[in-house]
Amino acid sequence: MRNPLGRPRRRLLALLGSVALAVGGAVALPGTAQAANLLTNPGFESGGLSPWTCTGNLGSVVSSPVHGGSKALQGAVTDSDDAQCGQTVAVQPNTTYTLSGWVRGSYVYLGVTGGASTWTTSPSAYSRLSVSFTTGAAQTSATLYVHGWYAQGTYWADDIGLDGPGGGGGGDTQAPTAPTGLTSTGKTSSSVSLSWHAATDNVGVTGYDIYSGANQVLTVSGTSATVGGLSPSTSYTFTVKAHDAAQNVSAASNAVSVTTNAGSGGGTGFKQAAPYLYEGWGDPPSPTTVMSATGIKWFTMAFVLDSGGCTPAWDGSRPLTGGADQSAVNAVRSAGGDIVPSFGGWQGSKLGANCSSAAALAGAIQKVIDAYGLKAVDMDIENTDEFENEAVQAKILTALKTVKADNPGLKTIVTFGTSTTGPTYYGNRLIEQAQSLGAGIDVFTIMPFDFGGGSDMYGNTVNAAEGLKSKLKSVFGWDDATAYAHIGVSGMNGLSDQQETTTPAIWSQIRDWANSHHIARLAFWSVNRDRPCAGGGVVSNCSGIGQNNWQFTSVTAGFTG
Repeated sequence: MRNPLGRPRRRLLALLGSVALAVGGAVALPGTAQAANLLTNPGFESGGLSPWTCTGNLGSVVSSPVHGGSKALQGAVTDSDDAQCGQTVAVQPNTTYTLSGWVRGSYVYLGVTGGASTWTTSPSAYSRLSVSFTTGAAQTSATLYVHGWYAQGTYWADDIGLDGPGGGGGGDTQAPTAPTGLTSTGKTSSSVSLSWHAATDNVGVTGYDIYSGANQVLTVSGTSATVGGLSPSTSYTFTVKAHDAAQNVSAASNAVSVTTNAGSGGGTGFKQAAPYLYEGWGDPPSPTTVMSATGIKWFTMAFVLDSGGCTPAWDGSRPLTGGADQSAVNAVRSAGGDIVPSFGGWQGSKLGANCSSAAALAGAIQKVIDAYGLKAVDMDIENTDEFENEAVQAKILTALKTVKADNPGLKTIVTFGTSTTGPTYYGNRLIEQAQSLGAGIDVFTIMPFDFGGGSDMYGNTVNAAEGLKSKLKSVFGWDDATAYAHIGVSGMNGLSDQQETTTPAIWSQIRDWANSHHIARLAFWSVNRDRPCAGGGVVSNCSGIGQNNWQFTSVTAGFTG
């Protein structure tokens, strides 16, 4: 049997030897540093990575598990990438610094490029790492990093600190110039995008602080930022200040006032990362195990079908309450998460097709809402009985309009297939009917797979989503931001039914695109398949490719919209 660590284990042993030498070599070197954290965004509380950068786009900011505050870094390690995330700061020559941080996961490392590092193995809770290093005689910058180990699973890091004087000789008292040309480059109902001209400094600008009124709301390393978490139809006044490594702060830039959009068409800021979980086959995993390992909070529970007489049941056969499905829902909620049920799917006896009227269908959906106190429902409209039947489409949309009116705050989602360039004829018809009926659908989710072949799953997914955006704009009269805020993407991890391959790296790209365009929903089929079986084909309990357990779920948990 192959060594579980293979080549990486040999590299691990070599690295440990170099670590010991590096740490030992630093002991006799001079200088101790005053305590002052030089890192920007040390606890990832900005909600973004900047100014940290991660190899392979494998780093993301998550809300669980955290050590302090409300955010932490998650590194989705692969067989070929240790998900190293680093930040470069200005330092003083011939000076000793202390790097520390809290980490969780299997084989997690903390160190400085070209110098000392430290590591720990498999802490099930956050563990503190600390290491000292001394700069060279002419050294003015250092890159600090954290990473996991090849094929050893996801790691987390939080509250990373670098104690010591900033660069510029320690006597630097000159503040940067004020940034200029601050302007708004875009806005939605909940965010404002800003850009400005760079400041200058005698040593070097290391970051910019964005203020809303008197409150600092974000710190970034570049000359642009998006401030989120804002209220619709509200005026905000922003300024920006620059700072250097010695924590000298500039005067404020010019002020710019921006009023957020009203969020027309139901753009309510709804965001949901919710991969499918199916209790009907595929060795259903413990949802709490997956939640603990990945930080995911939502699952899409599949599928609610008709057990006869327009009566909802899981898979059309398992009881709506009191069975395995309710046990899974209870477990998810006990762990601080929630679920959205999916009605329909590709096969089976579907409520949309079999209920005699929109009112009867609304009544069946309401039974599920009442049973679980739902915040959202998803109608997975597929095949010839629902998707390719315009009368059934209208029935489903009218029923969703009814339950939305009867349950204030309920979010309604429709999920359907797509071409590589956007909705097909029946997808376009579904959107047009939603508009003409005033259904108030919150999220139109496409399933960008089973295209009939094609290797560029990232490009095909983005093109399909952009086509959906264009259709929503033309039908509803929305701007780009509002259209994106009504889009969902539901992929298929690993091998699709038609042998298309989506790897964790491709799914990470899709996730990053979804975040940068602030779409509403990210899902995939399915958590049951989020396990490795390279060469295993298209099966119910693994992805058919090489990966780590729950790797696609970990990536999806980094979706924030």
